[in-house]
Amino acid sequence: MVLDFVVTKEHRRFAEFCDACRRDRYIGLCHGVPGVGKTLSARYYARWDSVENALYSYGRPSPAPLSTDPVASDPSYRTVFYTPAVANSPHVIERQVLELRLRVAHLADHAADGRQGTPTVETLLAEAVDCLPTLLIVDEADRLRMAGLEQVRDLYDRHGGGLVLIGMPGLEKRLARYPQLYSRVGFLHQFRALGPDEVRFLLEQKWQQLGLTFSPEEFTDAEALAAITRITSGNFRLLQRLLAQIDRILRINEFRTVTKEVVEAARENLVIGSL
Repeated sequence: MVLDFVVTKEHRRFAEFCDACRRDRYIGLCHGVPGVGKTLSARYYARWDSVENALYSYGRPSPAPLSTDPVASDPSYRTVFYTPAVANSPHVIERQVLELRLRVAHLADHAADGRQGTPTVETLLAEAVDCLPTLLIVDEADRLRMAGLEQVRDLYDRHGGGLVLIGMPGLEKRLARYPQLYSRVGFLHQFRALGPDEVRFLLEQKWQQLGLTFSPEEFTDAEALAAITRITSGNFRLLQRLLAQIDRILRINEFRTVTKEVVEAARENLVIGSL
C-alpha cells in the first residue's frame, strides 16, 4: 500500500515557486518540517527519477528512458536536483554540480538521437552549452556550511538561472547571516502538511487499490479517517508508513474493512517522533 506521488495543492504551490525562480533567475528558499513532502515534490518537479536513471545509462545499448519524451523543449528536464553529502567541501560541490549540469544538458539535447557511448565531461562541455539547465534545486541545504553556501552562490552568480534551496524551518534565519547570499533571495516558500481534504482524497485512492470502498459518510470509515488524520497530522511520510502498516494488518488477518481498531493497531507498530 505504498503511496504513489499525488499532485496536491502544496505541490502545485511548490511548482509555481520553482517556475518563478527559474523565470526571474532568483534564489528561492523552501522550508518545512520533516516528512511533508519537500524532497518528493522537488524530485517530481524535476522528473528526477527518470532523468537520474538516464544520466549515465543513455549511452548503453538499452533505450534511454527519456528517448521518446520532448526533452529539449520541456523546462522540467532543464532542472538539476542536487543533494550534498553530509561531509562536503566547496571543491566537491562545484565538481558535482557542474558535472550534473553538463550531463543534464547533454541528455536534454541528445537523448532522442540514440547516440552510443557514454560521453566524457569534455564532450559534454563542447556539445551541451546551448541546452544548459535553467534551475538548480539543492536539497538538504542545512548540510551546507558557510563555505559550501558561498560555493553555491558563486555557481549561481557565474552560471545564471534560478536556484532553490530546500531545508528545515529556520533555514531563512540562518541564511540571513550571509548578506551576499541573502540579498539575492527573491522568494520564500513554506511547505505545509496535507489538508484534511487531501488526506481524504489519498485514502479514497488507496482504498480503491485494495479493492475496498471508502465511504466517509459511514460511521466505520469516518472513524478510520478521523483516526488517520489525528495520527498523521497531514504528514505525508507518516501517512505513507501508517498505510503500509494498515495494509500489513489487513493481509495478515484477512480483513476487508479498515476500522479505527485496525488504524490504532497499525499506529502501535510505528515509531513516531515529534512532528
